[in-house]
Amino acid sequence: MTAFASRSGSLGPAGWTWDLRGVNGRGLDLRLRLPEGQEGLEAAARARLAAALSRGNVTLTLKLARSDAAQGPVLDDDELARVLAALDAVQSRAVDMGVTLGQPTAADVLAHRGVLTQARPEADPELSPALLADLDALIAEFDAMRAAEGAALASALTTRIDEIAALVDRAEARLPNRAEQTRAALRRALDAITAEAAPVDEDRLARELALLAVKADVTEELDRLRAHVQAARDLLGQGGAVGRRLDFLTQEFNREANTLCSKAQDTALTRIGLDLKAVIDQMREQTQNLE
Repeated sequence: MTAFASRSGSLGPAGWTWDLRGVNGRGLDLRLRLPEGQEGLEAAARARLAAALSRGNVTLTLKLARSDAAQGPVLDDDELARVLAALDAVQSRAVDMGVTLGQPTAADVLAHRGVLTQARPEADPELSPALLADLDALIAEFDAMRAAEGAALASALTTRIDEIAALVDRAEARLPNRAEQTRAALRRALDAITAEAAPVDEDRLARELALLAVKADVTEELDRLRAHVQAARDLLGQGGAVGRRLDFLTQEFNREANTLCSKAQDTALTRIGLDLKAVIDQMREQTQNLE
């Protein structure tokens, strides 16, 4: 399920911002973007995420900053001495050759690589525990958002399941009218064919009607649809990670709806079957976002 959480904190001169984002996925794919310098932080963060999550494409980002002056540039005395010695040697050689050179400025000296370096703050043994404590709170907020979205999805799925159950009831209610219309249509066809021929054998007509009724019977399909409806309701009622099983159920729903349409031989029943397929497709799309 899609979710997002962000937290900021500080400890002494160090400040940080956690960012946790997730979208639905078939498995658990963790991507961590953490700054260097905090030994063991990545392994601990990955373990916490793996324990809390079972599925999804999840990205965890940490931005770490320090407000102390030690973060500024630092002059490397050894490198400065080497650069000045080299400049002095160049000036001496130029004088010996009668060449006049301009005096280098301080900016020219500082432009040499290595003269100025960025200070590396000393490792703070208390920072990683503080970061991990904040990460635990971040994961809790992330889970809360996922739970809220899951509840909304469960409500939407329950509505779709209720619509499927209502359509199944409509299909069953249509069966007696369909049987009568099938009998009348067959009678009209036979009357047209045998208008100038011998009378129709009523026993033969009864056998043909029985054969057509067996081929067009959709009772099993409706029974299976009802069983799938109950299974879907049970899955939603038990909670937890049920996305994959519901996804499988939507495939079974769709298979029965296809068979219902192919056997319908009745405009009204075909329309019900098409409505079923539309609702099942909506249910499948919503299921894709469920863990």
